[in-house]
Amino acid sequence: MRVIAGLGNPGKEYEGSRHNVGFLVVAGLADGCGIQLSAGRGDFMSGVGQVAGTRVRFVMPLTYMNGSGRAVEQVLEEMGATPDEVLVICDDVNLPLGQLRFRRSGSAGGHNGLSSVIERLSTEGFARLRLGVGRPPDGDEMMDFVLDRFAEAERPDVNEMVNRAVAAVELMLRDGIGAAMTVFNRRMDPADGERPQED
Repeated sequence: MRVIAGLGNPGKEYEGSRHNVGFLVVAGLADGCGIQLSAGRGDFMSGVGQVAGTRVRFVMPLTYMNGSGRAVEQVLEEMGATPDEVLVICDDVNLPLGQLRFRRSGSAGGHNGLSSVIERLSTEGFARLRLGVGRPPDGDEMMDFVLDRFAEAERPDVNEMVNRAVAAVELMLRDGIGAAMTVFNRRMDPADGERPQED
């Protein structure tokens, strides 16, 4: 069984924020497959079902972003699963709005949620899908920016990105992360559209 964990902050005050795009993708995947998320025995919401022929457990930590690793660790312990069965989905301020980026493993890149998962699992060896949310304007605080909701003008791009991320995860589950990286890891280039990403 694969574990798909979307990172974010619980509570209505954080709904629609840049930091919560991981929640949006997991909700979209679960809704599309008729999977209901409910409170678990730990600090998370989760639901189990079949996606693209693969048994999947969707997870939304309820620990707030900085404690995401605790919830992911609880799920793995409950299932007897290992980090290489996990895909973590989160926002990334270092990617332009709309860009997706799969990685098989790697550092946290300054993301507090990923840092927490790495710390609690004692490894960087789990897959992740980063969703670009852009960078704050000059002079704006990074934390305020990621906790802010998307501007109305950004909504169409956000919706398209979430839909693409749902399709990307489905492809990964069906054909593997390599196939998903080939199709969806593309640089956004306003001059000539998207082009394949070298790394």
